[in-house]
Amino acid sequence: MENLIDVLGRESTEYEALLQLSQRKTPIIAGGDLAELQKITDEEQELVSRIHNLDRQRAGVTADIADVLNRDVKELKLPNLITMLSARPAEQQALAEAHDRLQAAVRGLKRINEQNSELLNSALEMVEFEMNLLQAAKTAPETANYNRGAYNAGDTMGVIDHGFDAKQ
Repeated sequence: MENLIDVLGRESTEYEALLQLSQRKTPIIAGGDLAELQKITDEEQELVSRIHNLDRQRAGVTADIADVLNRDVKELKLPNLITMLSARPAEQQALAEAHDRLQAAVRGLKRINEQNSELLNSALEMVEFEMNLLQAAKTAPETANYNRGAYNAGDTMGVIDHGFDAKQ
């Protein structure tokens, strides 16, 4: 049981670090700083790798506990374990605290990730809008100006040779 509490504690610490990175990422996404976003993404990948390793350790410890208790590992969830430890209040309390800490970190991470996802979607929609605007300007109708040979000499309406004016 001590191994499980230890692994859950370390996993919670890693999730909390991932939560802090995600919180740092929010203003960077809003500001559009791609270089800093790449750095944070690299740090996140390292944390996710460590979390994955801890998750495998937790699964192994849980399987060992299931063998000792002669239970099916699929039925042996943390709330069930906490309930089963009623005869050992110190371990029950430690496991409940580790479980609550992990849940709080995961809930916070989910909330921040949803917020960051919305920001990224908004940024993507803005880029698509600007691309459509530029494409529409290139396919704008031409003026009806003709030269002496009755060839169309008109310019495309709305197109400025020096590119997109962001001040408008």
